[in-house]
This record gives sequence, structure tokens and C-alpha cells, in this order.
Amino acid sequence: MKSKQLQAALAALVIAGSGVLVTDTAEAAKATALQELVPQPVQVQSRAETFTLSAAAKIQLGSPDARKPAELLAKILRPSTGYALPVTDGVTGDGIVLTSGADPRTGPEGYQLDVTPKQVVIRANTAAGHFNGISTLRQLLPAKAEAKTRQQGPWQVPGASILDHPRYQHRGAMLDVSRHFFTPAQVKRYIDQIQQFKINYFHLHLSDDQGWRLEIKSWPELTKIGGSTEVGGRTGKLFYTQDEYEDLVRYAADRGITVIPEFDMPGHTNAAQASYAELNCDGKKRPLYTGTEVGFSSLCINKDITYKFVEDVIKEVSAITPGPYFHLGGDEALSTPDADYTTFMNRVLPLVKKYGKTTTGWHEFIKTTKDTTAIPQFWGTETTDANVAAAAQRGNKIVMSPANRIYLDMKYNKDTKLGLDWAGLVEVKDAYSWNPGAYLKGVTEANVRGVEAPLWTETLKSSADIEYMAFPRLPVAAELGWSPASVHNWDRFAPRLGAQGPRWKIQGINFYASTQVPWKK
Repeated sequence: MKSKQLQAALAALVIAGSGVLVTDTAEAAKATALQELVPQPVQVQSRAETFTLSAAAKIQLGSPDARKPAELLAKILRPSTGYALPVTDGVTGDGIVLTSGADPRTGPEGYQLDVTPKQVVIRANTAAGHFNGISTLRQLLPAKAEAKTRQQGPWQVPGASILDHPRYQHRGAMLDVSRHFFTPAQVKRYIDQIQQFKINYFHLHLSDDQGWRLEIKSWPELTKIGGSTEVGGRTGKLFYTQDEYEDLVRYAADRGITVIPEFDMPGHTNAAQASYAELNCDGKKRPLYTGTEVGFSSLCINKDITYKFVEDVIKEVSAITPGPYFHLGGDEALSTPDADYTTFMNRVLPLVKKYGKTTTGWHEFIKTTKDTTAIPQFWGTETTDANVAAAAQRGNKIVMSPANRIYLDMKYNKDTKLGLDWAGLVEVKDAYSWNPGAYLKGVTEANVRGVEAPLWTETLKSSADIEYMAFPRLPVAAELGWSPASVHNWDRFAPRLGAQGPRWKIQGINFYASTQVPWKK
């Protein structure tokens, strides 16, 4: 018979990509949830003990930074458990504890999570770390903990000790609300879905040829006219007031997510040009556009009114966006000559800085500036781009969004009814099978700021459509952005991804059940 010491040592082995080594069937059952985490943590140790959440449990705060994460956790668990789960200051007994004092290795976004028979303790150095810790805790609880109605317990968490921190600082998701408009409630639904996978940036594409989606008080026709229609021709109030936008920004912040607003320019601007004649070189309004072609529109580069318009937009949006970034698009300006494009960027980039924001944009813009604080977002389908490589060598940090890997609107296969295929067909394994830190020639791991998964909506009209294209590929992007490169292995990842299926069903997520993934029943 094995000694108790040896059994304990075996039960505490670090879980690598292949899972945890256990000594008997009972221990294996407890370890299962630890083997199913997405994104995979840096380090996981199994413990023999199990924590059971009771009706008397409290969520206890040992750090003021933990209040918002604790309130979010309570909001998620109260409906399914039926428990009161009060959030209290100070650590006084059994329950869930969110406190400070995390190992320095966790950094600004990581956490430690320890499960004992009496407590689940999450230690983090910041609120961001606590948000990430509770995302892991949610996956350690039974899937029915995500239900909106009361379920039968017990609510058990397997014994564990986890130390975790992200590979990259930027783990983003983008939603295009310009081609098809989505209501505040629909956007909040998507924010809730991305939050559980440690996504920390939400990029909102708020203007394009088909629609201008945010109220600009100094230019009211932008929404009155430009925000009145969308792809396919539906009409109505298809925009956010500034109050609605600020509410969305707060909603995201209460979930540990920073909103990045995008206003695409100097191309993709037909909605603005349809709203104001003076933005056109000929002084005539453009007709509203409800198609899906790109590259035909451009602001008038040589008119001073263009830059008053752009400055007013940047000024108003920056005032209601607490996050540090302003995304100015800059892609597919096919109707803007190169010299005019450079002229435009030379005048506009300083305006972003003037109003206290850092510029980010689609990677084309980076050829016009040597400012190393600017953040290019690479969306190409090739593995070489001289301008992006040169920027990386100067010191710019790159957000990786290659369209043939991580554009969530690409069809999975030729039979997928939604989405497009201009960048190729992107099955789940394709979305996983690339290394953000070694994908683009001249861009190393150290040059990469992070990963973002854009979702364009030419063909998407509902939340169910969003979910079908985003799941399961959004969690793939989250894994690439969070988990260590050393655990990157499809054969080990696919079962962990498949284990999310029951949780998504309970949450009502309309996911694509790829045959490449072994879905848990």
C-alpha cells in the first residue's frame, strides 16, 4: 500500500497540459473541473479537500479593490443557489474570501486561488486580478451555477491551489455595431459572455459606411441621418445616446473590461458624408448606404471643416470614455491617395493625444507615424508586413488580429450560413493553430501587446447570430491571449473547450458544436 505521504504528493502534482495525476476514482472526480479550465492557468495543484458553498456563506472582502468583483460573483450565484451571499467587509469565517497579498508573480492581473474545506480564498493585487480569479472560480463550480433560476445543490468546488497570470496584457473582443445595430441590452449580453474568459478590452466599432452609432452633440445630424439605417435597409433609432454609451462603459467596467471606441476614418465614412454635405469635397451629401462593399468613401482631406469635425468627435467621445484608448480605424482607405492619407493622419494623430488618449488603429495607419506609443492592430492574412515589423522594431506594441485566424465572422466551413469567407474558412482548430508571438515576420513575443478577436456584422442580425460565430472561437482567442505558450497543444485544448458545452447550454448561448471538439454531455 502506498504511504499517505506519497498519496498526498501524487494528489498535489502540478497540472500540465495533459491534466492532473490522481490516485483513485474519487480523486479523479474531484480533479475533473481542474482539468477543464479555459483559459488554462499557469499552475494548478490538486488538493484532496472539497469546499461546499452553504446557504450561510458570505463573500468576504479583505481588500477594497475586490468589491466590484465580489458583487459580480454574488449577482451570478444568487439566482442558481438561492443563497443570500452577502458581500461583507473583513474576513470572519467560512465562505468565499477576496483579499490582497498575492504572490508577486501574479502581477497586475493575476491571482492566487486556494480551495480548502472551509474557504475559497482569492488573492490578487488589483481589482483586475480579482475579476480574473472569480472567472476561474465560476468554472470550478457545477455548470448549473450559471442558471438564472434556482437549482439543486450541492455547490462544491474541488480542492486546489492555483497561481495564474496572463501571457499578454491585451485580450480583446470587438463588436461591429455599424453594419447591423445592436441594442444596449444585446451589447451587455455579449460583454457578460466575454468577461467569463478573462477578456479585458471591448472594442466597439461605432462608425462605418452603413451607420454612425453614437450621438455627437455638436454634430447632431450624424445620428439623425447617419444613424437611421443599416445593412439591408432597416430604419429607426439605430444609435446610442451619450447616456446609453456611458452606461455601457460603466457596465463593462463593473466587469473588469475597458471599452475602446472606434470611429473609422478617413475611409469607411459614408454615414458621416451622408449626414453633412461639407464633409465632401463637392459639397454634396452622399446617399445613405445599406450594402456591404468597402473602400469607396473618404473624408475631404484638404478642407479645414474636416478637422473641426474630427476634433469635435474625438473631444466628445474622449470626455465620456474613461479608458485610455481611441481607435481611429484607418483601414481600407482605398479612395484616399497615399499622400492625402498621410496628411490626414499627421493632423489627426496629435488631436487624439490632445484629448488625453493613446491612438490605436488598424495597422495601415502606422506607416504615417514613428510615435512608439501608438498601437497598430494587425488584421492581415499574410505573415509579413514591412510597416508593422518596422514599428515593432522601433518599440511599438502590436495587437494581433489576423483575419484568417481570429476574425469571428469568417465561416467555419462552406456550409456555414452566416459570415463571410474572404479571408478563408476558419474552423475551430484553425483559430487555435497559430502563435501570436511568432506569427508575423519581424514581430517577436516581446513586441506583441496581445490578441483581439473582431466580429464584423454584415450577416449578423441577432444575439443568437453573434453567439454562433463567437462561440467556440472567442474562448480560443482568450486562451491564446492568457495561457502560457508552453501549454499550446490542440489535442489537450480541445477536450477543455468541449467541457464548456454544458455551461453554455445553461447560459443559453447559441454556440457552434464543431465536430472537431469532443463536447461534454
